Amino acid sequence: MIRLLINGARGRMGKSLVACAADDPELTISAEIDEGDDFSTALPDCDAVIDFTHASATTAIAETCAAAGKPLVIGTTGHSNDDRTRIASCAKTIPIVFAPNFSVGVNTLFWLTRKAAEILGPDFDLEVVEMHHRLKKDSPSGTARRLAEILTETRNLSYDKDVLHGRVGMVGERSKSEIGMHAIRGGDVVGDHTVIFSNIGERLELTHKASSRDTFAKGALRAAKWATSKTPGLYDMQDVLELP
Repeated sequence: MIRLLINGARGRMGKSLVACAADDPELTISAEIDEGDDFSTALPDCDAVIDFTHASATTAIAETCAAAGKPLVIGTTGHSNDDRTRIASCAKTIPIVFAPNFSVGVNTLFWLTRKAAEILGPDFDLEVVEMHHRLKKDSPSGTARRLAEILTETRNLSYDKDVLHGRVGMVGERSKSEIGMHAIRGGDVVGDHTVIFSNIGERLELTHKASSRDTFAKGALRAAKWATSKTPGLYDMQDVLELP
């Protein structure tokens, strides 16, 4: 049995993790931690940590796990470049699975997006559209950001310079290098993501829609089990799924 510490256990994703772990015969939950609980005290009794709290807490959690030698799965999004650097430093000591989305379907979308961008080439205009529930705090979503990163990597572009977050006013014609990013918020939408490839006379759209948080929870649990047998390093869900 792999003993898991769920950090953020009383949140929406935390509750899904606890429920899904109860149905997995390979897992047991050693601690359900949330705001006000003592994370450090519960840490020694687990084999791995899954964190779904807030981006502002991630680096401290990663550094604490690294000091204790505990594998970590990070499910929060909205991190700064400095956060990412500190997380990568911790991954020199422990295995860390750091993914914007743990859904098997979304990670297939990542793979398909890269392949489509390679096949279609530079003549197609690129846009990313995402929609989430009204309570989501960060924008764009970590998944949408990763989709745009994949597109910039394929086109040899820069995320900071070439991704355009929405349009307003007299912005002029669309440039060849820009990647449009659009975030929609409303209702109880779990997560919708679409990548649009548009050319004169044709358009290709790749879409993933999540209807339950369980799909993310099951992926995160799979990542935690996988991480317990790995050497230190910074991994993502593509590694867990062994996608090329």
